[in-house]
Amino acid sequence: MEDEVQISKTQRKRESHSLQDIGEELVALSMERLEQLNLPQILLDAVLDAKRISKFGALRRQMQYLGRLMRDVDPAPIRERLDGWKGQSATEIAKMHQIERWRTRLLEDDRALGELADAHPGADIQRLRTLIRNTQREFEAKKPPKNFRELYQALREILDPKAG
Repeated sequence: MEDEVQISKTQRKRESHSLQDIGEELVALSMERLEQLNLPQILLDAVLDAKRISKFGALRRQMQYLGRLMRDVDPAPIRERLDGWKGQSATEIAKMHQIERWRTRLLEDDRALGELADAHPGADIQRLRTLIRNTQREFEAKKPPKNFRELYQALREILDPKAG
């Protein structure tokens, strides 16, 4: 007798639903992104078929079929790529949080701009100073956050030049 680990029915269902969710995300992707994933042909065909189906019942069955096909594929690289495209990878989230923290500091603390200039000598400090001033005026006037977003983009170019 071999000691096999018994997986509960609940766990199997959870895994099945997870694979089906990945299949749904694949259906939502553009053709260009699908090609980048290098999916097995049978899975790619099933995804393309699902894109063409408009009836709810038929689409639901196709999604279940996609979930079954996903059992034969290692979902980890697909999940990783999908998360990366959604900006959900841990490093991307950390970069976003760092940029948001700098933006908050710049808006609340006058010394923060000097610290940023010291840490990143190539930064356009005059542009940042203007964006900070305009953002503060936006908040006071309760206007849409146009400069607030521009400040984020400017900080992103400075702190994460590869993303810009």
